[in-house]
Amino acid sequence: MTALEAVATYLPEHRVPIEELAGELDLTPMQVRLFRRFHKLSDVCRAPGATPLDLLLAAVSNLDDLPAVRHRVRYVLWARTFPVVVPYPLNPLETMCRLLGLDKAVAFTVTHHACATGLLAIDVAGRLLAGSEPDALALVVAGEKAFTYDARVVPETSVFGEGASACLVRHEGPRDRLLAYAAGQRGDFDDEVTTDVGRFQEEYQAALMAAIRAAVDRAGLALDDIALVLPHNVNVVAWQRLCRRIGYPVDRVLLDNVPLTAHVFCADAFVNYQTARARGLLRPGDRYLVAAAGAGRGATFSAMVFEH
Repeated sequence: MTALEAVATYLPEHRVPIEELAGELDLTPMQVRLFRRFHKLSDVCRAPGATPLDLLLAAVSNLDDLPAVRHRVRYVLWARTFPVVVPYPLNPLETMCRLLGLDKAVAFTVTHHACATGLLAIDVAGRLLAGSEPDALALVVAGEKAFTYDARVVPETSVFGEGASACLVRHEGPRDRLLAYAAGQRGDFDDEVTTDVGRFQEEYQAALMAAIRAAVDRAGLALDDIALVLPHNVNVVAWQRLCRRIGYPVDRVLLDNVPLTAHVFCADAFVNYQTARARGLLRPGDRYLVAAAGAGRGATFSAMVFEH
């Protein structure tokens, strides 16, 4: 059963108030107020001058366990929201592996689920490790730059921040065991995020609810059994509405990072996991759920249930 061996994150200390981003994001004063007062998006993490490679290395450097188990890493996966994030022929993943002494690992990028790709990468890593030796590991990293307009803002919904995450995955382990994974894909949302925001927002709640319920059902649990939800940090009001619809207490959804970091691409789940661990919100045996949605050429709504 796939398990998380260790998780680390990196968030730059530099944070920009959303008002200062109005110009580059082409936001009206009313839209700025909407983001801050309604969606509770206050500050955005930015790392001026840092490259995607810098972000990934910063997160991996916080994986204290990696030096001792480097020789066991068989796969390295970079979970990305966008298919292309650097100009050819740059290859941050290849460079990172070389610098970390992971040249012999099979390294590749996972995309196509947009901001839900972090969960897909965990699932792929677990499947690959099922055919490896028992102590083999996979390193899953996530982190991107807000380098274009589309990589900086989701219209009327969220703002992207910069940061990164890294986690070691094993096929079986004693904690943070993956109990179930569900992903629903909607090919009919072909770029509606920018061309028909209203339609996407209208159906977003139902699609994400379906993924959450499917994951909980596959884990053989009920929603009441879920001790904590680690969300994607799009905004606060979306989660308040979803919790009302599914009858889940919003105070058991970790939303504290939304005003501090904004939406850190595929790294949200791991940023929230670190916060939950630091605050003692997860006890041994607790079942928790990670949820994410991604949109671009189509949309993906995903959820994973873990046992801490």
